[in-house]
This record gives sequence, structure tokens and C-alpha cells, in this order.
Amino acid sequence: MLDQLLAFDKSFFIAINNGLANPFLDFVAPYLRKQEFWYPLYALFLFFIIKDYKKESWKILLAVALLIVVADQFSANLVKNTFMRLRPCAEPSLQGITRHLIGSCSGYSFMSAHATNHFALAMFIPYFFRQQKWLLPLLLFWAFSIAFSQVYVGVHYPLDVIAGAAVGCLFGVTFSRYVSKYLNKI
Repeated sequence: MLDQLLAFDKSFFIAINNGLANPFLDFVAPYLRKQEFWYPLYALFLFFIIKDYKKESWKILLAVALLIVVADQFSANLVKNTFMRLRPCAEPSLQGITRHLIGSCSGYSFMSAHATNHFALAMFIPYFFRQQKWLLPLLLFWAFSIAFSQVYVGVHYPLDVIAGAAVGCLFGVTFSRYVSKYLNKI
């Protein structure tokens, strides 16, 4: 069963990494996965959190910092070092097949810390802007685009980002409930 799942994952990876190859995504996907590319969006979140929550904003920002540390350490250290799955760009059976569009191919693949962290944020941030019903779908699309780009550039398998997205969503929801319950019901 596990072998069939991993074979499906490789096939799904090839379908995305090779099958969807085009000049537009070849240009855009490497940027989508870069944290620096999203700094203006992070700054916008910071601005609105401070603007809307004023003196209480430090609690939310502390929760965001803790959320990212916990989600990142869980995915990047605990899970990756437990499973030690090679990245597709380093997988010998995929040599000559994988289109690797970025410079680095180090570390392990399962699970995607990018997906975990960004889906955690995508589920956490809308909690504080509940009246903005459009925000959750927009942030989920944002997190999805980052996760998709990880597969497209050749550093993650689809199941890496799917697992990361699921775990990130759990962290985001859990932290938003924690903040609500223990930080004076912001």
C-alpha cells in the first residue's frame, strides 16, 4: 500500500513538474516560494493587526511568532528528520526527469515546511478579521500557490505539500482558538 502511494506521488509530481511546464510558471514559481517575495503582504498584515488591535496587537504578533516557530520546527525538524525522504531533485530514480528550477536541493522532502507555515498563517490570520469574509479564501489561495510552486520547481512531492497544508491548517485553527481563549478573547 505504501509503495503504491509513493508511486502515485511520483507520478503526480511528474505530472505537475513536467506536465504543466510553461515559460510563465517557470518564471513565476521560483519567486512564489521565496519568503522575501511576500514581505509586502506580511507588512500589510502587520499594519492591519496593529491598526485594528492597537495595544492588544502584541499578543497576536507573539502568537504568530509562536505559531511559525512551532509549525516550522514540527515540519522542518521533527517530521523531516523522522521520515528522511529525499527531495525529488535528489531522487536517483527521477534524475533526468525532474525539472529543478532553483539552485538548492538540500535537506529532506516530507513534509513541506513552506506549506505547513503558510497554511498555518492562512488559517490563523482571518480569525482576527472575521468580518472580511473574502480573506480566508484569498489566503488559502496564497498558501496553495506557495505549496504548488514547491512541487513545480522540483523540491517537493505533492504529498509533502498536502501533508504540510493539513498540518498547517490544524496549527492555524488551534492557535487561533488558543489566542481567543487565553489572551482575553481578542
